[in-house]
Amino acid sequence: MNAYDFTAQTLDGHPAPLADFRGKALLIVNTASKCGFTPQYAGLEALNRKYKDRGLVILGFPCNQFGAQEPGDADQIASFCSLTYEVSFPMMAKVEVNGAGADPLWTWLKHEKAGLLGSEAVKWNFTKFLIDRSGAVTARFAPNTEPKALEGAIEAALG
Repeated sequence: MNAYDFTAQTLDGHPAPLADFRGKALLIVNTASKCGFTPQYAGLEALNRKYKDRGLVILGFPCNQFGAQEPGDADQIASFCSLTYEVSFPMMAKVEVNGAGADPLWTWLKHEKAGLLGSEAVKWNFTKFLIDRSGAVTARFAPNTEPKALEGAIEAALG
């Protein structure tokens, strides 16, 4: 199994098979609009602009499980991302990343690359998973890891 075996939902409710990104590197991030880490949207967009032509796709997954910091509906999230941070990478539908209702992609990501001390649970918004061109999870980054610090790992994942 690899990342391309999953299907997400776009922010506007359409199926988004990750197989459509086969052969590209993916950076999958759980996001929130009202979090202390929300300014990372700017860094993620900078990575998107720098690496998209080389095969990186960033996928944002809004999540309201941490401090209820993503309370908005799809339209509010889309508007916030566009107007505040000029986000041009794909934003997916709001998901749960932990617990019984966790999205299957996120359950797989956490199992493939555990966090600190082997814990699989996502600890907060802006946890980042890097997927290489074969669909394998190569790295997991903590919420406080600034997007710019991922450049070396992204370069490696792009080959």
